[in-house]
Amino acid sequence: MTVLTVTLNLALDVTYGVRRLRPGSMHRVAQPAQRAGGKGVNVARVLHALGEPVIVTGLSGGSTGRDIDADLEAAGIAADLVEIAAETRRTLTVMDGEAGEATLFNEPGPPVSEAEWNAFLARYETLAGEATVVVLSGSLPRGLPEDAYATLIRATTTPVILDADGRALRLGAAAGPRIVKPNAAELAAATGESDPRTGALKLGAGAVVVSRGSGGMTVYGESDWSAVPPRDVRGNATGAGDAAVAALARGLAAGSPWPDRLADAVALSAAAVAAPLAGDFDAGLYATLRAQVRAVPLP
Repeated sequence: MTVLTVTLNLALDVTYGVRRLRPGSMHRVAQPAQRAGGKGVNVARVLHALGEPVIVTGLSGGSTGRDIDADLEAAGIAADLVEIAAETRRTLTVMDGEAGEATLFNEPGPPVSEAEWNAFLARYETLAGEATVVVLSGSLPRGLPEDAYATLIRATTTPVILDADGRALRLGAAAGPRIVKPNAAELAAATGESDPRTGALKLGAGAVVVSRGSGGMTVYGESDWSAVPPRDVRGNATGAGDAAVAALARGLAAGSPWPDRLADAVALSAAAVAAPLAGDFDAGLYATLRAQVRAVPLP
């Protein structure tokens, strides 16, 4: 089993920890954390920590791109990135220690030329053909068409999980991925439907997993189930959805039934909130929650 994660809008994630975030004030920051990021990279980190074979691909450029290459190599995560001329973006997360909240600042993605996109498509077809599951996640950098994910899905015979929003989600879902994983707000924005079941059916994907933060997750489509964590977990929620996608990818590759797959996603997502950096999770909390979370069928 090998999972291929695709991050077209890679980032170098920088995380600052402060005792209390006060707008308009000066803050003293402890040693900042810096490492490769983007939603697909976070998925790959979680899978790697779980002992699952995973490969990262995407578009990477400039000195920031070289920092990303070095960080993935140091972490022991296999990567096959396509180089672009423009500089890869950075993101900044400020963790408020007292409030237990994260504030994010995301730079726009780099411009990507048509030639660079075509080079990626050629590399992707080879990598996807050798994978058990493909994960497409995150925003699209400038220069790529809005149906970029749809193009990748149509070029893939391997089961695909899509985690995107806006038109990229709507157009990608129409191309027939096995699973899509929006949160409730993303689903409503993409479909114009306030009812999640109606919106999920409107997307047209095989299964739609809707995340609701501390309210857990619900899957519609192939099977209708819901799972909720036994308690609220405070911390950095920026990588929680990516941890859920990692669990869904692992479960899809293993052929796990939906109740087990969804319960695992909820437990791993909550355990990720307890970790300070996106892409990590609290292993002890994950084991505890996994033994407690149960999926129940929807009426």
